[in-house]
Amino acid sequence: MSYLVNALSFLIELAFGAAAALFVLRLLAEASRADFHNPLSQFVYRTTNPVLAPIRRVLPNWRRVNLAALLLVWLLMLIKRIVLFALLGMFPHILGLALLSVADTLDFIAMFYVVLIFVWSLMSLFQVEHYHPVYRLAGALVDPLLRPLRGRLVAGGLDFAPWAVMIVLILARLLVVSPLTDLGARLALGV
Repeated sequence: MSYLVNALSFLIELAFGAAAALFVLRLLAEASRADFHNPLSQFVYRTTNPVLAPIRRVLPNWRRVNLAALLLVWLLMLIKRIVLFALLGMFPHILGLALLSVADTLDFIAMFYVVLIFVWSLMSLFQVEHYHPVYRLAGALVDPLLRPLRGRLVAGGLDFAPWAVMIVLILARLLVVSPLTDLGARLALGV
């Protein structure tokens, strides 16, 4: 029975992760002012706009942060947690569930950036055409994080700024997200 629960948990994580990735892409593309004429940017916009447009009437952007997309990512993480707990036959306390969803959202965004920076770095090593839509979008999304360190961590012609940013993001996951997850789990289970 636990094998079936593990398989279903994996599929649930995959489905909610794919949906959250679209909204995180939208959130980061707007925050970094990615090129709207990029075909990938247009795909993300067209895919997420029917859901975000009604919410944005009530919850407008704050500076360059799309609060509606952020809210939807949090709601997706909340629903995912509810489904995973229901799969185990449990219903947690709402405060713990809300905190777990915040931790999941922060963790998802941090890991999204780690993977994005890694992929962008690999693409730049293999000299992918700079006009490629994936390269342009990834470059626009990682640039705000890399800009403060760009050119400062160069050794032997290699820029180690992406490594430094990935290390900081992983440390943030370990030192901020993990304690939030533990606290949320204790509150959710009433321990």
